[in-house]
Amino acid sequence: MAICGSGEGISMTLNKHQGIRAALCWMPEIAHLSRQHNDANVLVMPGRFIDHEMAEKILDEFFNSGFEGGRHQKRIEKIPVK
Repeated sequence: MAICGSGEGISMTLNKHQGIRAALCWMPEIAHLSRQHNDANVLVMPGRFIDHEMAEKILDEFFNSGFEGGRHQKRIEKIPVK
């Protein structure tokens, strides 16, 4: 998990590393879809734009959601690994 002001810079930096699929999440629904469709394995939150209560909801959703696989797996396999 990573938190910074907007979350953009840290997301871009994290995604440069092999095996990391960082997802910038500002609401629980985004966290859920990031896990379900993109198999995100690092949660990034924008500290300037969410409060503590929202951060807890996002965390809960991220850690309690799973990857759906199937057609989404094919998409992930297209992401080049450097």
